[in-house]
Amino acid sequence: MHLGLQELVVILVIVLVLVGGKKVSGLGKALGTSLREFKEEVHKDEQGEKKEGVNDEDKKN
Repeated sequence: MHLGLQELVVILVIVLVLVGGKKVSGLGKALGTSLREFKEEVHKDEQGEKKEGVNDEDKKN
């Protein structure tokens, strides 16, 4: 199932009518904040795994 541009515009208009512009902008802000925090945590975990990998290799030698 593929949504085209027209379908996305229709869905957006329906959401705006049902919820209202102020709440949609608030939801967008909250979503953006959540995604930023998620990316930061993933990046921290990746850095931690790299450090652990280096330490594990040093212990083996």
